[in-house]
Amino acid sequence: MEKPYEVEVQGVTKRFGNVTAVDSVSLAVARGEFLTLLGPSGCGKTTLLRMVGGFKSPDTGRVILNGSNVTEL
Repeated sequence: MEKPYEVEVQGVTKRFGNVTAVDSVSLAVARGEFLTLLGPSGCGKTTLLRMVGGFKSPDTGRVILNGSNVTEL
């Protein structure tokens, strides 16, 4: 049986008023992989990491860590 990804983000969107900071982002990171988020200022990198870390809740989508849905934690 294949192990789940360490980190999965499935269709995550986050808006602040009329501003869409993260728009339907999906990604999966397996154990031992190295991931870099690269982009210009204001493109949503920090907002995405805050949602993965549980400091912000996505408006839509799911955050899964080690196979467990932690979106609402």
